[in-house]
This record gives sequence, structure tokens and C-alpha cells, in this order.
Amino acid sequence: MLDLPKFKAAAVQAAPVFLDTDATVEKVCDLVGEAAGKGAGLVAFPEVFVAGYPYWNWVMNPIEGSPWFEKLARSAIEVPGPEITKIAQAAARHKVNVVVGVNERSPYGIGTIYNTLVTIADDGRILGRHRKLVPTWAEKLTWTPGDASALRVHETSIGRLGALACGENTNTLARFALLAQGELVHVASYIALPVAPPDYDMADAIKVRAAAHSFEGKVFTIVSCSTISQEIVEAVSALHPQARELLARRNSAFSGILGPDGRVIGESLIDDEGIIYADIDLSRCIQPRQMHDITGHYNRFDVFDLRVNRRAHQPAHFDDADAEGSSAISDMATETVQESEQ
Repeated sequence: MLDLPKFKAAAVQAAPVFLDTDATVEKVCDLVGEAAGKGAGLVAFPEVFVAGYPYWNWVMNPIEGSPWFEKLARSAIEVPGPEITKIAQAAARHKVNVVVGVNERSPYGIGTIYNTLVTIADDGRILGRHRKLVPTWAEKLTWTPGDASALRVHETSIGRLGALACGENTNTLARFALLAQGELVHVASYIALPVAPPDYDMADAIKVRAAAHSFEGKVFTIVSCSTISQEIVEAVSALHPQARELLARRNSAFSGILGPDGRVIGESLIDDEGIIYADIDLSRCIQPRQMHDITGHYNRFDVFDLRVNRRAHQPAHFDDADAEGSSAISDMATETVQESEQ
């Protein structure tokens, strides 16, 4: 018999402690505890919440913004690493699933940074590390494109869980790749973008994209968006006089939880900090699929053929042809150690 989970979801709308990794990790752990105390089984955090978004790319030219890139690179973390371990321990301690955005530094390149979503189970296991496939527009000055090796849906205590970062939620094929793996709960992480074009309502655009995914896939979508703190405004404005006005624009952040009919459940947040909660019953994903099951009867797989390359990208592949020689060197080293011990 099909038995689908019921749980409470929490969407965090907040600002990081700007480029302060340790302080932001502590904030994440505190918010995990707060949400778990309200009964949440899933807590979603914004895009690159640890520990900040490169707003300078939008208000400065690349030369002016270059020193900020170094600051962000120094604040970035490795995954796995001590920072994620601390968040994972909080998830296990409070028995809650967590999706959190981080600036991830490659262990093989100190200037190679990824926009990464980390999915953590309620027992503290790191289930996935998805690197944003394509940085959006000015973000290309900061982040390296990721690959699809972690474009996966994870089996969790609250159901099949997938996640995408910001503009990826506009990528129809990336979204379909998750739905095709049986996704029922989708986390869409965003940043507040007050520097968008004047006729672009960021809060409304986020809501539209979330509604599209929920309605098309008949899934629940948890939207978590960051906010612009006064700390961020002061930091960026100190080096660029126009930044203060640009970063003050309203309707730049939306967080909320949407059902499989595409409608917002309960309240939502625009611009202000807080945590949104909603009770989720995954059995509500069944009936709407009688009309539109785009990963089943409402598609033509003899007509459409989506292929996803999930091989991990690497900067180089090393073929050690002289395996016997390497083994001999290893044996010599062992013998030398043994001789010195005698």
C-alpha cells in the first residue's frame, strides 16, 4: 500500500552575516533549531547563504569588483568540510532535513568557486552537493559552471527531495530531470535581486517560476530567498556610491510554500526576514496527475528523448601506465621504513 509522508516544511528568508563564514554557519544552526522547535521536518535556506552573494558584480565593473571576489573566495568553504559538518550535526541533533546554499571552493583551485546546494538528511548524512549548472548573467564573473553529477532526487524521511538554485528553476530540462526521478518535494533557493532591470519584479518572478514547477510536476515547492541586510548595503556602498539606491529597491525577495496546484499555502514573505511554515501532505500529489502526469501517461517518450550526462567534470584525467613501477617504488619505500625501524 502506498503510504506518503506528512510533515511540516520551513522556508527561511534571511540575510547571511555578510562574508563571515563562521558567524553565518552559527546562524544556520540556530535557525535549524528554531524551525525544528516549531515541528519542521525540512528546513530550506537561500542560495549561497554561506556566506553571501556577489552583489558587486551588478553595481561595479569587473576591475572594481575584483577585490571583492578575493573576499568571497576566502570565505568560501569546501564540501565536505568542518562548516558543513557543523550544520549536519545540527540537522541530526534536531532530526530535521536541511537544504542550504553555500559558496563552495574547489579543493584543487583556490579561485574556483561553485554556487552549491547541499542536501542533508535528518540523521546528518550529506545526501547531495549540487553545483549550479549555469551562473546567471553577471554571476559568471564569480562562479564556475557545475555539472549534473548531483542532479539527483534523494530518498528522505519526508519523501523524494530535489533542489535547484535560483535561475535553474527557469531551466525546463533541469526541472524535468528531477521530476523524471520521482521528485515530490522541490526546494528552490534564491537571492534577493534588487538590482534587476527596472521593469522586473523579482518577487513576482520567483513566485511565477515556483508555481510553474509545482503545477507542471504536481509537486510541492519550498521557496527560500535571502534578504538584503543593512550590513550588505553599507559594505557594498562604501566602494560604489550608486549601490545604496540600487540595493534599497523593494519587491526583490519572495519566500513561500506552494502546493501541487501551483498556489501558495498560507502566508508568504516579501523582503522581510522570517520563517514560513506549512503542513504538507504528499498524497495531494496523486489526484492531479490523473490529468497531467508529464513523467508518465501525459507525455510521448517515443517523440521526446531527454539524455542527461551525469559524469563528474574534472580538470584532468591521469593515467598511470607504469603500475608495476609505481608498485616497486611503493615497495622500496616500505622496505626503507622497515630498515630504519630495525
